[in-house]
Amino acid sequence: MCAMARPRKPLLSTDRIVDTARALVDTEGLTALSTRRLAAELGVSGPSLYNHFATKDQILEAVADSVSAQVDLSMFEDGRAWRTALHDWAVSYRAALRDHPNIVPVLARGPGRRPAGLRLADAVFGAMVEAGWPPAQATSIGALMRYFIMGSALGSFAGGFVDDETAYDPADYPHLGQAHLLADQQEKIDERAFETGLTALLDGLSQQYVQLAQGA
Repeated sequence: MCAMARPRKPLLSTDRIVDTARALVDTEGLTALSTRRLAAELGVSGPSLYNHFATKDQILEAVADSVSAQVDLSMFEDGRAWRTALHDWAVSYRAALRDHPNIVPVLARGPGRRPAGLRLADAVFGAMVEAGWPPAQATSIGALMRYFIMGSALGSFAGGFVDDETAYDPADYPHLGQAHLLADQQEKIDERAFETGLTALLDGLSQQYVQLAQGA
């Protein structure tokens, strides 16, 4: 009996489509993704994608959800205090978005029906309510954190300055004499800014939490 020939190309699967689409978005941005381009990257015909996804938007939603799935949620299940859990979750969330910044505009629309995105929202809300926050404030905390984390992933503050000393004439910008040096330390500055903002947010929430406990 003759052995069956192995397929020349890997079989098409939902995971393979999503992984390839995510890589394309990471490398070239949202506008680069089309069903025709994606099919070419996969080495298949365009119509074969429709066996897995009906539209390009569905593919983008799946890519966005695959990024949400990279966010660690264990801190809401292992007994960490609510403040520590929020901090550790925010760091993990930002790391996922930092690795895939081009998909952030899709994620910013909200979780919609995306399973991983909904699990993320459910974990944060549930942990805050369990810690004693009223549901309305727990919702606000989730929204606040999402605004802050996504905003930090949309662009680099330090990277917004050019590496050209002549661009910042002291006569026009007397306090920007060192601005041309920021780009060289982009990662360090952006990380420090994120931690500074995150600490300020958590300090404010901790103060509110104390007042809540005191019945203020």
